[in-house]
Amino acid sequence: MLLAFDIGNSDITIGLWNGQAWSHHWRVPSRPDQPELFYGVKIRDYFLEASLQREHIETIVISSVVPGLNEKIKNVIRSLFIREPIFLGPKVYEQLPLEVLNPYEIGSDLVANAMAAYSKFGQNCVVVDFGTALTFTTVNRNGKILGVSIVPGLRTAIKALSQNTAKLFDVPLEMPRSALGTNTVTAIQSGIVIGYDGLVRSMIEAIRQELGSPCLAVATGGLSFVITSLKEYFQVVDPQLTLDGLRFIGEHISNGKK
Repeated sequence: MLLAFDIGNSDITIGLWNGQAWSHHWRVPSRPDQPELFYGVKIRDYFLEASLQREHIETIVISSVVPGLNEKIKNVIRSLFIREPIFLGPKVYEQLPLEVLNPYEIGSDLVANAMAAYSKFGQNCVVVDFGTALTFTTVNRNGKILGVSIVPGLRTAIKALSQNTAKLFDVPLEMPRSALGTNTVTAIQSGIVIGYDGLVRSMIEAIRQELGSPCLAVATGGLSFVITSLKEYFQVVDPQLTLDGLRFIGEHISNGKK
């Protein structure tokens, strides 16, 4: 079995691959201020509650964009599973069938997205990840990461409004019935949710125009279902794409492929 950790700015997503499917998913808040014991107890309890044997884990892969959690999670894994995890970074990228753009700068989650898109689709792809940040990662059919675009995510944008304006507050992320907001809640929902619909479409079309060739649009991330008007726009909506990328990386490294 393979265990994947996607350490993001808001949550740590943990997936257990049983050889055929992601049989278990767990989420833990990304809290660098918490001690190792907090994460160790959480992960141990997840395995106990699911009646899973830790010794059955053969491969562990980690992507992290939160440096303050890196050593803590590594130590927890070494303690619980008596294994050294595959931790995504430039040395790992050199072993992948990808050409990674700026390996010391690019987010490891974006590399995982590119690996998944290249492995699953084998054609030009732009992966739109709806998370704390909204990212666009473009990888071509040969596995070369061509570029990345980043804007604040939907929830991040709403929080920025509520924290930096006196009379606006946090609102639910829902598609409003009208672009014409009639109260504070629907006004923010209209501006953010409908506005981001246009942003996403414009970015993808600009990427396709620059490539001058067809490019598959793939959506992933926890907020990928919020903008319902984009449902038919994406050729693929796969909320587990990042975990799949980590799995492909783990399998590639473990099998010693070049």
